[in-house]
Amino acid sequence: MVLSKPSFEQGPIRPPNEANSLLLRLTRNCPWNRCLFCPVYKTKAFSRRSIEEVKADINHIAEDKEKIKEISRQEGYDGDINRAVVASVHAKFPELLPVAFWQFHGGETVFLQDGDSLQLPAKEVAEVLVLLREKFPEITRITTYARSRTILRRSVEELKLLKQSGLNRVHVGMESGSDRVLSYMKKGVTGAQHLEAGQRVKEAGLSLSEYVLLGLGGQEMWLDHAKETAKVLNGINPHYIRFRTLAIHSNTPLAEEVGKGRFKTLSDDEVIREQALLIDNLEGITSYIYSDHILNLLEEINGQLPEEKPRLQDTLNSYLNFTDRKRELFRLGRRTGYFRTLADMDNPSLKTAVEGIYQEIKSGGYSIDDYIKQLLRRFI
Repeated sequence: MVLSKPSFEQGPIRPPNEANSLLLRLTRNCPWNRCLFCPVYKTKAFSRRSIEEVKADINHIAEDKEKIKEISRQEGYDGDINRAVVASVHAKFPELLPVAFWQFHGGETVFLQDGDSLQLPAKEVAEVLVLLREKFPEITRITTYARSRTILRRSVEELKLLKQSGLNRVHVGMESGSDRVLSYMKKGVTGAQHLEAGQRVKEAGLSLSEYVLLGLGGQEMWLDHAKETAKVLNGINPHYIRFRTLAIHSNTPLAEEVGKGRFKTLSDDEVIREQALLIDNLEGITSYIYSDHILNLLEEINGQLPEEKPRLQDTLNSYLNFTDRKRELFRLGRRTGYFRTLADMDNPSLKTAVEGIYQEIKSGGYSIDDYIKQLLRRFI
């Protein structure tokens, strides 16, 4: 069997929960590209892919899927896409690996790239969605990123068309609900616009995931960041609230702000204080909270509002009420991969391992904070 490399284009990012999804690129890069904190697209221009290009990619993906099934049959697996087949594809036909990986994980979810797929006309996006569902009837979920400003250029009827054509969820990078923070970070949107866009997505019947960037207000605006973000979230009542923690990349304008002393970052403990205040101020909503990112200190801040809010508050307050040394130990254990939850500190073997690292750092005359900063650079 002769296999040719397909013209199948993918972008650089996707949400963590879309790790096993097919990545289908509708646009390249970001149409705004001015946020101080974002490093992803700074040297790249935005462009819209033609509907013909995207449809051609879908057809290539369908062809790749059949080629992988044929490989499976030739190797005696009757079309099943198992680990052995993926390994064979990786070794012999690496150009097929993205589709093989997707099929191995069920082939049921798709994420539309890049940072703002709804920049394309709604009718064109609908054509893509219909073709995807037609070619891959096993798909159960299709999602996309979208900027609030872009959503506001789409009518509820257009968003309903996308829903009817097969779109399930929209991921929005709210980052903050504070106009002070949004303006400083050059986000290009206001809290009121976030609110209206979120309400519009929900009115169209689409699932909505809002991302909040902890620490984005820094030392000066953290209080406003926490309270105003909670206020906007209360007005939207998104299906999901996903926390991220600010990490400052060296090639961003925000790194320059830090270097010049105009932006002062929060410590881990201060971020948790901010997160606790934000959650305290979430009222009257039924969102599910996720802390699904490696940079978040407390991974266990996951739960359904309002019933699990007391548990989330107790967890945050438990950490804040630790002694200074115990908080340092947890932070070290979390960043070295020994601890995932506060309860892991009660595991004797894990605690002994972290204590050993702690003593080694201290005996060497090093700062725990500096050591943790070095560890965090692996994830930035």
